[in-house]
Amino acid sequence: MIDDVILLRHGRTTFNLHRRMQGQIDVPLDIIGQWQVDQSAYELAKTLYWAKVSSIADHPDQLVQPDPHAARRSDIEEYRQAPAARRLLRIVSSDLFRAQQTAHAFADLMRLPVELDTRLRERSFGQWEGMTREEIRRMDAEAYASWKAHTGGELAYGVESREAVGRRGAQAVASMLADAGAQPRPTTLMLVGHGSWIVATVATLLGLDPDSLNALGAVRNACWSRMTPVYDGDVVSWQLDQYNQGPAIARLTDWENGPQDLRRPDMPMWKPITVSA
Repeated sequence: MIDDVILLRHGRTTFNLHRRMQGQIDVPLDIIGQWQVDQSAYELAKTLYWAKVSSIADHPDQLVQPDPHAARRSDIEEYRQAPAARRLLRIVSSDLFRAQQTAHAFADLMRLPVELDTRLRERSFGQWEGMTREEIRRMDAEAYASWKAHTGGELAYGVESREAVGRRGAQAVASMLADAGAQPRPTTLMLVGHGSWIVATVATLLGLDPDSLNALGAVRNACWSRMTPVYDGDVVSWQLDQYNQGPAIARLTDWENGPQDLRRPDMPMWKPITVSA
């Protein structure tokens, strides 16, 4: 049974840096994005270290053994009998490469596999994909303003609605919960995806309107949210435990631009979007 769900957004890409509508275009992480996901992976590994123990308990070949001349071998029973072995951690990622890179930053530390699922893809931005906000505004200022106001002007350009994204995400989560129903070990499900997808999915699971301007704020790169499913027979309700949570270093440094020793001289600086934009 899944009793814990973590939703992790991918790290920064060049499209994020240049404020281009990424949507379902397959763009890899840039160097700062890789740094971000590594920092988040290290932070999550501190509290989810049990998952590595559980994985070794299930797969004894992962336990490194000394050479034959050592006094004794590493004891797999220490892992099998540890309380940590009672839980499972399942990692499911969007198939877009930036999400896969983010998932593996954590999964490889824990020696866990990553499953791919197209239902976790980012919101499709249709004809707007690859464009900057200014380019969209020049093309159709009215549709742009409507998109910003959450009144649906973007739909004329083939952009997936927030409602459809949230429904797609919520249905994916529901099917994963159903598939895990017969699993006797309690399971943490980590979903690695995209900002708009996470916001819309969380809102839908909570029974909020994804188009409401007051529902939920944006999610920063490589930050996570955490939810608890509450089971009542066949009905599942949701509790939001964390939202837009990042590693400690995100509060102590310029998270969006990364450390200076990773930024080449000609790299532009990420800047927040102003209210007017």
